[in-house]
Amino acid sequence: QVQLVESGGGLVQARGSLRLSCRARQTPHTIFSSDVMAWYRQAPGKQRELVASIVNSDSTTYSDAVKGRFTISRDNVRDTVSLEMKDLKPEDTGVYYCNLVQVRASRYEYWGQGTQVTVSS
Repeated sequence: QVQLVESGGGLVQARGSLRLSCRARQTPHTIFSSDVMAWYRQAPGKQRELVASIVNSDSTTYSDAVKGRFTISRDNVRDTVSLEMKDLKPEDTGVYYCNLVQVRASRYEYWGQGTQVTVSS
């Protein structure tokens, strides 16, 4: 059974920092650096939205809301993806989900269980 195991969420004051990590385990297909790893978040009452994604080790995208404050990175040896979050704002509050997409003969998509991030004002 595929597992995306997240860690690092918690409660932090505004302008603080947090680091999220996610490790992929037991995927049926070997994870290639060309597979997309990403972080999404879902705030209460809102739809899940893409926060950041990374392909290979240096091709990244960020939502406008987090650009300049968050940094996504990956370790292709350990099959992990991390999200360094700085200058956090109350509107960053939500459940953060790790995501992996692999395209082989078919498209495979996996999600973590989510980790709560709460930013107090």
